[in-house]
Amino acid sequence: MCGIWALFGSDECLSVQCLSAMKIAHRGPDAFRFENVNGFTNCCFGFHRLAVVDQLYGMQPIRVKKFPYLWLCYNGEIYNFKQLQKQFGFEYQTLVDGEVILHLYNRGGIEQTASMLDGVFAFILLDTANRKVFLGRDTYGVRPLFKVLTDDGFLGVCSEAKGLINLKHSTTSCLKVEPFLPGHYEVLDLKPSGKVVSVELVKFHSYKDEPLHAVCDTVETLPSGSFDLETVKSNIRILFENAVRKRLMAHRRIGCLLSGGLDSSLVAAVLLKLMKEININYPLQTFAIGMENSPDLLAARKVAAHIGSEHHEVIFNSEEGIQAIEEVIFSLETYDITTVRASIGMYLVSKYIRKKTDSVVIFSGEGSDELTQGYIYFHKAPSAEEAAEESERLLKELYLFDVLRADRTTAAHGLELRVPFLDHRFTSYYLSLPAEMRTPKNGIEKYLLRQSFEDSNLLPKEILWRPKEAFSDGIASVKKSWFSILQDSIDQQVDDLMLEKAAEKYPFNPPKTKESYYYRQIFEKHYSGQSNWLPHYWMPRWVKATDPSARTLKHYKSAAQE
Repeated sequence: MCGIWALFGSDECLSVQCLSAMKIAHRGPDAFRFENVNGFTNCCFGFHRLAVVDQLYGMQPIRVKKFPYLWLCYNGEIYNFKQLQKQFGFEYQTLVDGEVILHLYNRGGIEQTASMLDGVFAFILLDTANRKVFLGRDTYGVRPLFKVLTDDGFLGVCSEAKGLINLKHSTTSCLKVEPFLPGHYEVLDLKPSGKVVSVELVKFHSYKDEPLHAVCDTVETLPSGSFDLETVKSNIRILFENAVRKRLMAHRRIGCLLSGGLDSSLVAAVLLKLMKEININYPLQTFAIGMENSPDLLAARKVAAHIGSEHHEVIFNSEEGIQAIEEVIFSLETYDITTVRASIGMYLVSKYIRKKTDSVVIFSGEGSDELTQGYIYFHKAPSAEEAAEESERLLKELYLFDVLRADRTTAAHGLELRVPFLDHRFTSYYLSLPAEMRTPKNGIEKYLLRQSFEDSNLLPKEILWRPKEAFSDGIASVKKSWFSILQDSIDQQVDDLMLEKAAEKYPFNPPKTKESYYYRQIFEKHYSGQSNWLPHYWMPRWVKATDPSARTLKHYKSAAQE
């Protein structure tokens, strides 16, 4: 996890522009560097480093003797860099996994490069010999990337939007900053002046397709074409374990977020099992957060005791959570209601991890709800086909919601997030299964995933079959939800007249509640005029919901009463 930043064709003083790059210093607390591009005085790279692999030679932009004309700034982890080295005979100059991007590009061009990377990444690749700039981002947008491109060819690129919004340019008073689309790469021509022209934007991978890099994966070829239940369950276990195993690549201590829900519990259990197998000689630290006696704390305690992790509990009160709202929204760069609610707990637990422990590489369960139809409203899907379509829509938009939350809340405290549920092979296999197989059954969501691990003894039965509890709800007591606590506090800070005029003040995505108005006010304070970064609010489908919380849905209420 690092912070990357680059400018091409700046007509303002670079030493002033570079101040913007310091806005993402939290992403790389170990070291930073600014470097001008030889022969292009108005182009430069900025890099903030969190040293996770090759602590000696891992600074960026990466340049190697074999390709002196290539400059690479990237944020991410490429899990198959050793397999690619073996397959193609690459001779690496460093131990940095991202160096493989240079070798792949030299061998087969940008399309093959992006398609063969098994991992999470956002990169800026400069080829001065052919005067090309390439941008790329992983399939689900696990690693963030933003860009600004003016009509006259000034390009700014950064891990977070906050590193671009204050840039200066002579022909534009208000720069249009936008997220770079996941699963795409862009080709730009570089002019002698340092300005660029966009040539093409290409989608290199669709999450439903088996990735091109599967040909050099370490896992054996799976039985194909058979949807026999026992075969499917076995394949799910094999691929998930492989997803966790490949993510063990790190020279820093590994930890795991643990809410006590199915997803984080499965990640923690498999992670600890594999760490023992490869003789990692320190205990796995797991981290849970919640208010006193919250469901998540109690469930996480059970899981930690079962798997034998070194468990940490972070207990916070409503005042601490409410006080964190502004810094959370600044870190997130969004005003989405459910994202803000869920981020507060994750932000506070990340803060604890950074201050109180030496764990840096943090595993988490993001992506499972979208992939395996884990949200409670999936019980109301009109058909298996519509449920499958909704699952795919949620995966496509992950970079706007849950993946955004997970990255920003951890990166704000210099931690690196790893999300095995979003492994390319695991997700493409799961999505290839018949739609009917993936739906909730017997009133239980994620039924197939639970079934697949039923006989593994990885988790206690009551955890494996624990009903869905939204992270922002599970951290508070059953008697009073976190969203209710937030609403009660905010009610006193936004009056009725302000809410009545909300649509006039904020015509795009107008706030409908005092809570959403309050979040929007804070967002506009830091990111004025950038409300289009959020195309729409996250809300459940097929139910007449006025609030995104799972606890407002009838299915949750009836399950809780039982």
